[in-house]
Amino acid sequence: MSNSYKIAIIGGTGKVGRHIALRALENGYQVRMLVRNPEKLTFKDVRIEIVEGNVQNLEDIQRLLKDCHIVINTFGQPIKEKPLYSSVTEKILGLMADLQIERYIGVTGGSLTIDGDKKSFINRVGAKMFEMIYSNMMIDKKKEWNILNQNEQIKWTLIRLPFIVDSAEIGYVNENLTDMPGTKITNQDIATFIINQIENPKYVQKAPFISN
Repeated sequence: MSNSYKIAIIGGTGKVGRHIALRALENGYQVRMLVRNPEKLTFKDVRIEIVEGNVQNLEDIQRLLKDCHIVINTFGQPIKEKPLYSSVTEKILGLMADLQIERYIGVTGGSLTIDGDKKSFINRVGAKMFEMIYSNMMIDKKKEWNILNQNEQIKWTLIRLPFIVDSAEIGYVNENLTDMPGTKITNQDIATFIINQIENPKYVQKAPFISN
């Protein structure tokens, strides 16, 4: 894959997204981000192409994805709104198929449990608590997983995260396909891990857990 490839980032203004954009630029990729309100950007880089729009608007997503080769989705759920993860992901995948974009990398919480998981007792309890407290969100996240898992056309990866710490990169990441290997991870380590997955087929059509 040539580093002249362009990455479309959804959620680029969030805790993790801004570091993904910077890591992508450091690796020579072109970057385009969907931003709801560009005036509220906390960081600016002339190398980043900004598309003003809303992730719920199909035309805005289409403008974002045009001429891109990779899609990275770290969309954050707006507070007090109904869960949108599954509908946003479904729109993105549909447009990716139309535009013949193959690579998709998304993130979700470690509380998501799927077939084949072998979570420890503590992690099973934690997942059940999330399902009870955030029932609507977890139902929607499971729906998002099912949409991805049934898609054989896109080379997708869904990364399951523990608690995110806003901190400098530690430089190592623990990975596991069946259980969360730790309780937290820095946002900068997440960004580096995600960029490293672009050309790595190891977790294509899989949902790894990562932590520090």
